[in-house]
Amino acid sequence: MSAGAPHADLATAPVTRVDPVPPLPEPPAGKDGRAVPRRRRSQTDPRGHWFLVAVGLVLMTGALVLNGYATNVVGETHAVPPVADPPSAELDRARRSGPVLNLTGNQPDSVRLPARTVALTFDDGPDPRWTPQLLDVLKRHGAKATFFTVGARIAENPELTRRILAEGHEIGNHTYAHADLAAVPDWRLRMELSLTQKALAGATGMNTRLMRPPYSSSPSAITGPQWTSLRAIGAEGYLVVLTDLDTKDWSRPGTEQLVRAGLPRGGRGAVIMMHDSGGDRSQTVAAVDRLLTRLAEQKYRATTVTSALGMPSAHTPAGDLDRFVGTGLSVAQRGAAGFTAVMSWVLAAAGVLTLLRLLFFLVLAWVHAQRARGGKRRVGRAPAWPVPPAVTVIVPAYNEEAGIEATVRSLVATDYPGALEVIVVDDGSSDDTAAIAESLNLPGVRVIRQENGGKPAALNTGIAHASHDILVMVDGDTVFEPATIGHLVRPLADPAVGAVSGNTKVGNRRGMIGRWQHIEYVIGFNLDRRAFDLLGCMPTVPGAIGAFRRSALREIGGVSVDTLAEDTDLTMAMCRGGWRVVYEENALAWTEAPTSLGQLWRQRYRWCYGTLQAMWKHRRAIVEPGTFGRRCLGYLTLFQVVLPLLAPVVDIMAIYSVAVGDPLPVVAVWAGFVLVQALSGWYALRLDRERAGVLWVLPLQQFVYRQLMYLVVIQSVATAVLGVRLRWQTIRREGTFAA
Repeated sequence: MSAGAPHADLATAPVTRVDPVPPLPEPPAGKDGRAVPRRRRSQTDPRGHWFLVAVGLVLMTGALVLNGYATNVVGETHAVPPVADPPSAELDRARRSGPVLNLTGNQPDSVRLPARTVALTFDDGPDPRWTPQLLDVLKRHGAKATFFTVGARIAENPELTRRILAEGHEIGNHTYAHADLAAVPDWRLRMELSLTQKALAGATGMNTRLMRPPYSSSPSAITGPQWTSLRAIGAEGYLVVLTDLDTKDWSRPGTEQLVRAGLPRGGRGAVIMMHDSGGDRSQTVAAVDRLLTRLAEQKYRATTVTSALGMPSAHTPAGDLDRFVGTGLSVAQRGAAGFTAVMSWVLAAAGVLTLLRLLFFLVLAWVHAQRARGGKRRVGRAPAWPVPPAVTVIVPAYNEEAGIEATVRSLVATDYPGALEVIVVDDGSSDDTAAIAESLNLPGVRVIRQENGGKPAALNTGIAHASHDILVMVDGDTVFEPATIGHLVRPLADPAVGAVSGNTKVGNRRGMIGRWQHIEYVIGFNLDRRAFDLLGCMPTVPGAIGAFRRSALREIGGVSVDTLAEDTDLTMAMCRGGWRVVYEENALAWTEAPTSLGQLWRQRYRWCYGTLQAMWKHRRAIVEPGTFGRRCLGYLTLFQVVLPLLAPVVDIMAIYSVAVGDPLPVVAVWAGFVLVQALSGWYALRLDRERAGVLWVLPLQQFVYRQLMYLVVIQSVATAVLGVRLRWQTIRREGTFAA
């Protein structure tokens, strides 16, 4: 039979109008057998969750910034390279001064330690690995020391900080984030000092009057910018402690070299600089042990800076406010560090899962294509129908006047050799959908009018009035190719197959939004359906094109009105009923996709919300025999709910990494994922016999389309959790296929 020729048994069938009573679900019965009225739910979409999302993103950004600041990533500073300083008598005197500077007054003053006295000082801690080892060595020798601590490390290790004080040692301020105070503005200098004091107050209840700037050494090495910062530190009331002997233990020159560098000559007193954090300090620990032994042999006293100078303790009680703020700062910083670490692992896991899923589905798609195109030796090929079965095509339509004519004409213009009827169910349209379908006067076409009851009700009406046992369902904005129906019903020759998913393609793929959806349909939908077919866990036979066995529909009770994703709900019910649901790549249907972001939002919002409804409805499939529930619901939960909900975290962390660090790693990872997506897209397009030139829009998809899709998931999850019943979301039809 040639394309478009009328079927012999329907050639003279008139266009009819039927006024059925649509099969609608009855209200549930109460304990007394009487119907319980349905509770009316608000039809207003939730909005408050966006405020919570915004607050969550702000808190996440704050945690990242705090952790970055504490680790000297945000606002990172390094030692200023030495430059030639202009002549200055004051700077010259400072360079000849002692290591302990009093810069609180107008006239700088300094002091040196008395003979046979050393003040061991340790910078950059406390460190949970090396500081306890040094404390043990000091305790064993009966020595005391001064620890110039970094505020961020105090916040991370409050118990260790308390141990330092409990064992009689002294604590000094070494800034909060190990910032070079010679390279920062005054407000940053004051903030570094203040935050460290608050962290110390929160951990120990004390403040300190001692301060040593990072990247400092002996007085002779003071530069002009450093001197300016030292005067500013003095103005804040601190006693500045530099050093006589800088061991430079950070360079790890060897234990014996460190001992020689830290040993005073001629019985002189000295402030000795070492480090208890910032890297491997095993040489420092060993050197301190040996150094204290030699100092004891030479009758040296190892004590704190203030004790060596005969001064009162550097520690003063902190105020209640500083203690409260310091405790909060410690909790916030540790929380930020934990959050950042967890998110790093989560993002790594998400990236690995996404990549493995993509590669796995590509392999499954290749296997499916080999089986589907293997000719007579094709694995799992359905037996041929002895006689082409009669088919009923059901077209549920609501306000589809723009495209209903093209849809109906494409169905009648089929080259399918079996008997065919087309039932257009007008679901209370307010436009001329029914009138247009009737006016076509096409053979074998019936138009049924009913009051608006929703798409599931329209489909059930069509099923009830269908004349045949093989049913094809098609949306009113979709057109079939002449060979589509034949391809679509062929797998139903296998009595185990209950439904067949066709290959949906975007017809209006011009423009950026159309191209993005075209790529998504080919890669995200049709490529996945090949894998789902092999895994036996098809989640959705799309409403745009699907074939069903009537007996299977009858067995599961028809099309349910419980969800807005009636196609997903129906498919899951089929699979739970033990029916096979397969994918037929050659059954092509061209559908009209949304043409604006607003229309796309409404469509995907309904799809996602309806899918969540279907997942919840069929949740017991997880514990039922067979693998459908665990595979299908597990996959949907992980890849269509959990990972999209984490997508904003990915974007925030990517922006953060680019803003505060080297952008190259982030760009490289992003480019790698885009490349993998492009390669998989090329293969998917090749399987669908589509041109690969459209892939040029794929990188741009990451900056608008992807965000829209995960925001849809957030909105849908919030709607579901809050129990709001979503209205049916309609989109405006453009009449893409109209003549």
